[in-house]
Amino acid sequence: MISDIDTETGSLITNLTCPECGAIHSAAVINTVCVNEACRSTLFAKYNLSRSINKSILAGRPATMWRYKEFLPVIEEKNIVTLGEGFTPIIPIENLRQFIGDNEVFWKDESGNPTGSFKARGISAAVSKAKELGIDTIATPTAGNAGGALAAYAARAAIRAIVYMPKQTPKVFKDECRLYGAELVEIDGNISDCGRLVNELALVHGWFQVSTLKEPYRLEGKKTMGYEIAEQFNWQLPDVILYPTGGGTGLIGMWKAFDELERLGWIGSKRPRMVAVQSQSCDGIVKAFNAGHHVSEFADGGFTIANGLRVPKPYADKVILRVLRETNGAAITISDEEMGSALKEIARNEGMLIAPEGAALWQAFKKLKATNWIKPGEKVLMINTGSGYKYLENIEL
Repeated sequence: MISDIDTETGSLITNLTCPECGAIHSAAVINTVCVNEACRSTLFAKYNLSRSINKSILAGRPATMWRYKEFLPVIEEKNIVTLGEGFTPIIPIENLRQFIGDNEVFWKDESGNPTGSFKARGISAAVSKAKELGIDTIATPTAGNAGGALAAYAARAAIRAIVYMPKQTPKVFKDECRLYGAELVEIDGNISDCGRLVNELALVHGWFQVSTLKEPYRLEGKKTMGYEIAEQFNWQLPDVILYPTGGGTGLIGMWKAFDELERLGWIGSKRPRMVAVQSQSCDGIVKAFNAGHHVSEFADGGFTIANGLRVPKPYADKVILRVLRETNGAAITISDEEMGSALKEIARNEGMLIAPEGAALWQAFKKLKATNWIKPGEKVLMINTGSGYKYLENIEL
């Protein structure tokens, strides 16, 4: 059991480490990416993990992501900014069994999180750590859901939020940001264009950026999906996990979580085969994976109904591709037409109105099943990242 904990949360964080060059950075000061100009990599939070820490510490804790507080970066309990995010349900496919045969297929449904998506996890962790570090202004580029989440959590933390969003984003995402009191700037272009502007202006005005994987702590919130999956499946991981991959934070986060859980002795060495599912509009990871490359090329084919998948070049593309290869995974592209069809099929047969990003996974599953990449008897988990209600203006009925 944990003993001699002298902080309110019992966080076991020790430092921030660069996965590319190995440089160590302090977790007690503000950091973004590695200071080594040769890599400028995402930084990973490291923890003092021990096999003497027993799973029994979870007994009786609230069903939120903060039940794993020892393995999250916030030191003082008073700095946790939470709206009840995490511990979302695992839901089996019931009425579309003609497509799944003898596989067990499940959704992890993130739509019930605050602000309607899994972005609440990463933003909760990032805003909490920003509060702890004394940051007063946070800025981010967004395709939609991350902006709404930042606006909500910043309001809760009494921190100024500035959100840059493409003009093509559905109106509900813009209204959400404004209602929570964020400063919203609409940009002609994609999320990469928003990111460039945020980067330039943050340097001028001293804003702290929480752009995807350009700071260490959104990853820590997203990794809690991996902790939950392990706990909800009784510490036996599924054989395959399909994940809609824009920036890829959740994919990397789950991979990191499984490594931490093995070091704790809570799971074994078996890993799910991870599948990155992308929009035909932005499929740089798919092309790079299939070509055997270690970095992706910029790819932007324009509008897609899955706003969160319009990420022309993920900042952590090297890490995403490493995860896919280390887990013997796959990468697959889905068109808008296929997403729309899958969204309706799931709604009409399973009673779930999922995001187009999640719907892409259902089409990907069927394709991988048809080619026998998903084998008979395997347990498959799909991560529905958000609510379909926010995307209604994108969907043709």
